[in-house]
Amino acid sequence: MDALKYYLSSLADLAMPRCCMVCGRQLGTRENHLCIYCSADFPFTRFWTSRQNAMADRLNAIISRDMTEGTVGSAYERYSSAAALFFYHGDAGYKKIPQGLKYRKQVGAGRYFARLLAVKLFSASWFSDVDIVVPVPLHWKRRWERGYNQAEVIAAELARVKGCTLQTGLLRRGKYTVSQTRLGIEEKRKNVSGAFGIVPEVASRYYPSHILLADDVFTTGATMAACHHALRGYYGTGTRISAATLGFVDSG
Repeated sequence: MDALKYYLSSLADLAMPRCCMVCGRQLGTRENHLCIYCSADFPFTRFWTSRQNAMADRLNAIISRDMTEGTVGSAYERYSSAAALFFYHGDAGYKKIPQGLKYRKQVGAGRYFARLLAVKLFSASWFSDVDIVVPVPLHWKRRWERGYNQAEVIAAELARVKGCTLQTGLLRRGKYTVSQTRLGIEEKRKNVSGAFGIVPEVASRYYPSHILLADDVFTTGATMAACHHALRGYYGTGTRISAATLGFVDSG
């Protein structure tokens, strides 16, 4: 059966050659989305090996700042865990992975890398009790334009691997925001301020102990912090809220 599958895959590659998402090299039959060279150099963050890491620190710094400024209340907030699969640099070819999912409908690749993230993520004890995965929502207009929400693709695979609940309707994006790509740190924060809200009729059906927020790329952390704010306002401090993405932009 394996021999037949290999033979059929080889024929398919002859008819429609597949290329590495990073360097463009034609892939061999046993290669998936990346060639052996780009796979060998894959820039893993390894954030799942340490609860306190650059991504978690960045997210918690924003949450702490908002609490200090009084924009999210003054209740005690526990440290939020966060991890990404790989470093996302503007001049590196690996940026084509989330871009392919987001803009070129490469959903199969999105699922592949989300599975890889899930295996790494849930090997850590601080992610092992996640009981619900929530994607960062798109505004209905942008979702209609794109045809799907790339964060949902990632969240669905995380939930499937973990064997927990996927809830795509818990958060809503009521404010249509401009693209964050060219915005500065403070501009991004203002852009997503108040953009997210809870859907009460959905939220009332769940009493999660640990929510995992999922998105494609983590840059400043403004989007994740805004979603965190919305969830915290409904569920209170008894529910843990963590974050996971494919890419992490290293500003250092």
